[in-house]
Amino acid sequence: MKNRISECIQKSVEIFNTILCDEDLLQTIEQIVELCIVAFRNDKKMLLCGNGGSASDAQHIAAELSGRFYKDRKPLYAEALHVNSSYITAVANDYGYEETYARMTEAAGREGDILLGISTSGNSSNVVKAIEKANEIGMTTIGFIGNNGGKMDSICDYIIKIPSDDTPRIQEAHILIGHILCQLIEEELF
Repeated sequence: MKNRISECIQKSVEIFNTILCDEDLLQTIEQIVELCIVAFRNDKKMLLCGNGGSASDAQHIAAELSGRFYKDRKPLYAEALHVNSSYITAVANDYGYEETYARMTEAAGREGDILLGISTSGNSSNVVKAIEKANEIGMTTIGFIGNNGGKMDSICDYIIKIPSDDTPRIQEAHILIGHILCQLIEEELF
C-alpha cells in the first residue's frame, strides 16, 4: 500500500516538475495573471465553468477570488456558472445540458470579462459552447485542459495544457495553477 501511495505522489511531483521547467507554460500563466489584474482593475468579472471535479475547481477558484485567499480584502467578482441548481436543471431540461453554460455566459458575460473553462479532455460540450459564446461577446477565454487538448485547445485565447493524460493528476495541476492565479492577483491588487 505504501508503494502505491508513493507512486501516486511521485506521478504528481513529476507533472509539477514538468510544469516548473516549461518556460512557455510559465509565461502563459504570467500573461493570464496580468490580464486578470487588468480586468479586475477595470471592474470586469471572471466567470468559471467545468463539470464534476472541474466544476469543483471552478467553484473553488471563484470562492478564493470573491472571498479571500491570504488577505482580508475587497471581494473580486468571480462566479462559477453551475452554482444555481434551479437554473442548471431548467436549462438542461428545456435546451439540453450542452447549452447550460453558454446561456449563462450570454446572460452574465460582457465584453472585457473573462471566462475560465476547465475540462481535462478539452471536449466538454457545455464548456466548449460557453467558450464559443464568450468569444462572440468579446470576453477573454482561458482554458485549463489536459495533454490531449480537445476542442478547447483551438478556441481559447489562452490555454493551460497540463502534460498528462491522467485525469486526477491533471486536476491536481489545475488547482495548483488556480491557486497561483489567486495568490498573484491578490498580491498585485491588494
